Amino acid sequence: MSVATAAPASGAGPAAPASGGATESPTARLVPLDWMRGLVMILMAIDHSSDAFNAGHLFTDAAFLYHPGTPLPVAQFLTRWITHLCAPTFLFLAGVGLAFTVTKQRDRGASRGAIDRYILVRGAMIVAFELWISFFVMPKGKVLFQVLYGIGSSYLFMIPLRRLPDRAAIGLALALIVGGEALTGLLAPGGRSAPPLLLALLLTGASRPHLLIAYPTIPWLAILLLGWGWGRRLLTRPAAREGLAGKLALGGLAALLIFAVVRGVNGYGNLGLPRYGSSVVQWLHVSKYPPGLSYVSLELGIACLCLAALFAFAHRRTFGPNGLVLTLGQTPMFFYLLHFPLLILSARLLGIQGRLGLAAAYLGAAAVVVALYPACRWYRGYKAAHRAGWPRYI
Repeated sequence: MSVATAAPASGAGPAAPASGGATESPTARLVPLDWMRGLVMILMAIDHSSDAFNAGHLFTDAAFLYHPGTPLPVAQFLTRWITHLCAPTFLFLAGVGLAFTVTKQRDRGASRGAIDRYILVRGAMIVAFELWISFFVMPKGKVLFQVLYGIGSSYLFMIPLRRLPDRAAIGLALALIVGGEALTGLLAPGGRSAPPLLLALLLTGASRPHLLIAYPTIPWLAILLLGWGWGRRLLTRPAAREGLAGKLALGGLAALLIFAVVRGVNGYGNLGLPRYGSSVVQWLHVSKYPPGLSYVSLELGIACLCLAALFAFAHRRTFGPNGLVLTLGQTPMFFYLLHFPLLILSARLLGIQGRLGLAAAYLGAAAVVVALYPACRWYRGYKAAHRAGWPRYI
């Protein structure tokens, strides 16, 4: 098998050094996936650092957030845009990870009911962590449902959906990605300013007096389900791992072609945020809230190309277990829950929240990554030594 692996997740201690040799277990960790998680954690830190320190931070990634003609300064826009890779990549890899976790639990003899309970508890806990994040980033009495809600609520839907045949799961995921805008138009036609709460939670998102729903479930579930289907193929079809870098590159190019067509036609698939001109910025200014077809195809296309490069790199090199990117990629939830409060509290205590420039966004991100790296290394070891305890949910 020509993919690099780390120590199986069931083992104790950090991942052992590995190279492009054969794996001992189909469910062993694939190091390029951990690297990809680590990279998106770093990009995410840039966005949240910009939110904390940068007076010019842009937030125009939806039809209801952008007024045509509003300037989009290139440096500020690109700083925001590079971080768009984070959420869809993390949801996709969460689906892959869930496929590996469920398979490992089955191999250990866990019953269907026990696996369902694990997914239920973990999904509910991830949603509940939004209360922790909201405490730092929202006004008193208001809760923000963002990426943790998208992940956790998608986990809950995976309890029944994981029973689908693999092809059906992938087909449903693609149907939701392609048809999500049509479904939104059918259930929430234009002009409805306040969709019912259930519809807002599942499909459209909304702002309510005490709740801001930024990541409705179904669009993000589609991406997680796609990752689940791909993960299942890696586990059940050994041939799927052969030439993986090339296959990922082809998939990435196909997704980018879809993006080019959708954005070029400038109609369906853009969720009301079309190109206003032919500049590079307008081509890349796609809808994330909720994610349109142009956004998903662009970001997953880029993610696939990055993964292709990482798999090719891993096949040719050896590496140690304690690299920065690898460590963050193996402790993403732990890093997420700590980095956000650390950035916000630092900005407030220093009296510079939203008062600095673009350089502060990058410096703040670098600082929080370096500061949390030792804690992430410690937690990875602690989690490996307590696999049956609470750390398995984080």
